[in-house]
Amino acid sequence: MGSMIKYSALVTKIRAMRAKLLRDEDFQFLAELFSVPEIVGHLKGYPAYRDILSLLDEGDLHRGNIEKVLVQSLYEDYTKLYRFSGLEQRRFLKLYLKRYEVELINYCFRIIFNHYQKPFDLDYKKRFFDRYSQISIDRLIGSKNMKDLVEGLRDTEYYGPLSNLLDAGAQTLFDFDLALNLYYFSSIWREKKKILKKKELEIFTKEAGTQVDLLNLQWIYRSKKYYEMQPADIYALLIPIHFHIHAEELKKLTEVSGTEEFKTEVTGSFYGRRYRIEDTASIEQMYRECLRRLYLTERRRDPYSIASLTAYLFYKEEEIQRLITIMERVRYGLPPEQTAGYVKGVIGV
Repeated sequence: MGSMIKYSALVTKIRAMRAKLLRDEDFQFLAELFSVPEIVGHLKGYPAYRDILSLLDEGDLHRGNIEKVLVQSLYEDYTKLYRFSGLEQRRFLKLYLKRYEVELINYCFRIIFNHYQKPFDLDYKKRFFDRYSQISIDRLIGSKNMKDLVEGLRDTEYYGPLSNLLDAGAQTLFDFDLALNLYYFSSIWREKKKILKKKELEIFTKEAGTQVDLLNLQWIYRSKKYYEMQPADIYALLIPIHFHIHAEELKKLTEVSGTEEFKTEVTGSFYGRRYRIEDTASIEQMYRECLRRLYLTERRRDPYSIASLTAYLFYKEEEIQRLITIMERVRYGLPPEQTAGYVKGVIGV
């Protein structure tokens, strides 16, 4: 009864927001269009995007600007959830916000390492980060090198690990990406116990632990398929957290000789027994489908809990990524039927 009272207003709001999410048939329809203006024109017919897309002029209808607007719609939804949350839910949303902070820092990494001449394009994120985040956009936008960027993160939790990496002589984008991602997962795994209790701790542990397991499986698979890396080098990439894939099992998966043997081993794992990997075209599809099922199951099982929050944000993030994928099809001239398959996650990469 306590959780129902605590979550009643928030869950009511989430239900109203969830009703505005696009359905599979909406994505199928959008995937069959042939231009970005067409896609935007139809998106304006959906309640979730009508107002925010109206801010774009006809001359602004290229994928980059539209992607910014879609990200802003995610930030707006986060803001709505935050406003309807109590103190405990807000503490959790602050923890969840770290994923957006890490995405921002990773974007900045790429700007610097790719030597883009144009200044950081972060204005559209500024209002959101100024309000909710420990990161100052103003301190990042003038960065010309990694030293500047790391200094711009001073007074945030990210300064320490990245400053130490810089002092150790790290020079590649890969080094900084890996360090940041390892720090992110280690920190949320550690901090969840300070913020969540009992059932909610169990829910988030399951969600975060599953994501880590699946990311580790993806890294092993990609390392073998695309880079032919040795087991010792693969180990260095893995997140040192074990949930349903225990350390010995992960070691065995890392040491198999190739991707076919890897798939055979995964078939007998916790995830392979629950999701038929032989029916998928990629490990990436398995990752997405396992998470979709998990978030849906947890929300239905415990609707008056953080499961409703995490499920909504996950599906909103997925929705935006699927829309971006559709616009990529227009950019690269892929046939509609191939995009429809890719949007559903059935075409391997």
